[in-house]
Order: sequence, then structure tokens, then C-alpha cells
Amino acid sequence: MTKTIRSPFNHEVGGTVEGCTILEKHVVIPPDPVERRRGVYDYVVNVPPLPAEATAGKVAKSRSSKAARRAPAEEPAGSTRATPDEMGSVIRRIGGR
Repeated sequence: MTKTIRSPFNHEVGGTVEGCTILEKHVVIPPDPVERRRGVYDYVVNVPPLPAEATAGKVAKSRSSKAARRAPAEEPAGSTRATPDEMGSVIRRIGGR
């Protein structure tokens, strides 16, 4: 399986980017040394297949995290934010800077 990765770093075909082997390199924006600007490159990379156990764990994990996000946040009944008087702390004001 392949995918495209955009990067500001100049790598050569056969090298690695993000743990994947580079198959093709395309210059999106050429570097300009006068303006001290890096180039931008697109790399078509070969993605190594993930083990079956790793993909199964990802699916189960993503489902459980989605379910947790959908659950309403439970707040204690009658809770309100404490005022500075209730907290018993001193608020210092610093003069203009």
C-alpha cells in the first residue's frame, strides 16, 4: 500500500520518511537559498502492512474512546464554582507595566 507524505525536508528515493520507504519524490515548492526558504516535497511511500493484532487493537480502542466521549459528563449535584472568599486566598494586583 502507498500513501503521499508532504515534508519540508529533502530526502532521496530509497530513503525513509516516517518509517516508510520512499518510492517517488515530487518538488512542490523549490527551495530558495536567497530568501532562506526551504522547499516543500511530496513523497510517495510504501507503507508496511500492520500486524493483524495491532489493527484489531486500534479498532477496539477507537470504539471505546468514542463511546466515552459520547457519555455525558457527570457533575456532582449542586456543585458551583468557589468564590475567592470561599477559597480563602489573597488576590494580589500588580501595577501597570
